[in-house]
Amino acid sequence: MCRLARASLIRMSQPPLALIDTHCHFDVDDFDADRVEVAARAWAAGVDTIIIPGYVAVQWSRLFEVCAAISRPRLLPAPGLHPCYIRQHEQAHLERLEQLLQNRPEIVAVGEIGLDYYVDEIKVPELKEKQLDFFRAQLALAMRYKKPVILHVRKAHQDVIRVLHEMRFSEGGIVHAYSGGIEEARHYAKRGFRLGIGGPLTYDQSRRLRAIVTAMPLEALVLETDAPDMIPLPHRIAGPGRTRNSPEFLPSIAAAMAELKNLPLAEVMAVTHAQSLAVLRLPPL
Repeated sequence: MCRLARASLIRMSQPPLALIDTHCHFDVDDFDADRVEVAARAWAAGVDTIIIPGYVAVQWSRLFEVCAAISRPRLLPAPGLHPCYIRQHEQAHLERLEQLLQNRPEIVAVGEIGLDYYVDEIKVPELKEKQLDFFRAQLALAMRYKKPVILHVRKAHQDVIRVLHEMRFSEGGIVHAYSGGIEEARHYAKRGFRLGIGGPLTYDQSRRLRAIVTAMPLEALVLETDAPDMIPLPHRIAGPGRTRNSPEFLPSIAAAMAELKNLPLAEVMAVTHAQSLAVLRLPPL
């Protein structure tokens, strides 16, 4: 996209300088004590939409409750069956997911789905095959109901790309917490996917990710926090204990991307916002 076209996107952004967190587990109990206050701070920081992916069937009711309880930012559900919880998934959960897709028009994507060959316990042959079965089944549902997908992929990009090709998957989506190489990134982009970029972009050791973000066009990238995990460097707290990531920290990731790509922050915000709307087929607020 030329700079003139990008400038028009900046002028058209509604509201100005808004951000979309394309991956935030805002329904988990880490946020139970202060979810409303966190949402207000995220809205004040410019986050107008938060996509909340699902991961296990037992959590889906909670997912919809949280999305319905807060209006600013807009909270949108993306229920799915996460590969890291493959031991818990049953055929009945796929049937329930299809029922949700039939009856819940607010669903914006099927996610978080995919393959994980990083965790030793779930890459044994029988669970690896089960991962593939559930991945294919959820892609088929996404195709049937014309929904994009939110992909979780670790050490499995070749198999994910192979399955997408074999199934002729054409609904696109987001490759969450992108961890592949440049060739895989280009392949996903050709298939209509955007790369989800989060807190690791701010880490000095994330050299490969920073190189990919530098090389890929801005139009191929979207922003995410993966809160409560993947805390951006500026918000890490030294000392013992866990520090919670939050959707209000999304501007730090946008700023890191702008610095890395040597672009104005407003341009990064406008283009990633527009690409998030496009890939998830969302109307602007």
